[in-house]
Amino acid sequence: MASETVYILQTYVAGRGKALKAEQQVGCKTAEEARRKAERLAPLRLGVVAFSATADTELGDYDENPVILFRSGQLPHPFSEL
Repeated sequence: MASETVYILQTYVAGRGKALKAEQQVGCKTAEEARRKAERLAPLRLGVVAFSATADTELGDYDENPVILFRSGQLPHPFSEL
């Protein structure tokens, strides 16, 4: 079990009705890269969040408490409440 920190950028666009639709997550190499990309996309999407999490990538087991690096706009739970 090799634990590592992963940096993820998640964007949201309009879905059906008032729902948000998640776009494909983007993995980043560093926290700074994730934050920069999120800042660039924030004006173009309904919601943007960049976060880091500890994960066992072999098992696909991710930490339930991500560290928010950047967030903007409309976000679903749990990102809207952190």
